[in-house]
Amino acid sequence: MMTRSPEDVMRRLGSGLLSFPVTTFHDDFSFDEKSYRDNIGWLCQHGAAGLFAAGGTGEFFSLTPNEVEHVIATAAAEAPDDIPVIGAAGYGTATAVEMAKACSRAGAAGILLLPPYLTGSPQDGLAAHVRAVCEATDLGVIVYNRANAVLRDDTLAELAETCPNLVGFKDGVGDLELMTRIHARLGDRFTYIGGLPTAETFALPYTELGVTTYSSAIYNFVPKFAVEFYNAVRAGDREHIQHGLNEFVIPYCKIRDRAAGYAVSIVKAGVRAIGRPAGPVRTPLRDLTPDEFTELTGLIANLS
Repeated sequence: MMTRSPEDVMRRLGSGLLSFPVTTFHDDFSFDEKSYRDNIGWLCQHGAAGLFAAGGTGEFFSLTPNEVEHVIATAAAEAPDDIPVIGAAGYGTATAVEMAKACSRAGAAGILLLPPYLTGSPQDGLAAHVRAVCEATDLGVIVYNRANAVLRDDTLAELAETCPNLVGFKDGVGDLELMTRIHARLGDRFTYIGGLPTAETFALPYTELGVTTYSSAIYNFVPKFAVEFYNAVRAGDREHIQHGLNEFVIPYCKIRDRAAGYAVSIVKAGVRAIGRPAGPVRTPLRDLTPDEFTELTGLIANLS
């Protein structure tokens, strides 16, 4: 298990495509560690620059804190040294601080800080929340700008001054003006990660805003397609990108948009569709219908 400085994590994550592995469950919804190890080993063979364990696609919101630590430790033990595993922290500040410490115990190379639980917050409260997590760990921290935790450019600039181990900014909002302001103000102080659902849809325009990478959910089940698409984005190959959008990404999104929570459910379905273990999603999500699963399986098969 390799120890990485926050700056090293920042550089590594910005160098290639990122993966958010699904958390595999048995039919009784308990964590399937063996299958998870198998999937992590398989995903690491296809060129990801980093793995985010127990993140949004990994159903962080349905895992207990102990399960989150277990999942992260499993990923960190299975992944090779050249692929950093980023753990997850979230909920209220006290819980997020404890989860950040758990990421260190589990062998994570960094932490993705997800939004606080439920309540809206003022900018100074959000800043205090992020600062508390950063001060609780030596690991590099990536803040996820999403939902009820949207940091303004001035707030992020203040945090950049006071939190040297805050090294990444993941955008899950899609506010182009805000993203422009943040990058114009902070430049290469952070690694910028695209984090909107099915990030391939937004990948090309986001490169103009300083976003060098994104988290690919579809990498879980079509890694070759996902990496080739990412490489086309970095090369500005618009013909390849347009073909990929029309051939797979847009039809996939049409299935994804049929029910709330399908952004996660459809990824697990995709993993099952290629014959790899995934298990069901936990409530409050639900799995795709049999007809939708068949439709998705056909869409994946057409890529072959």
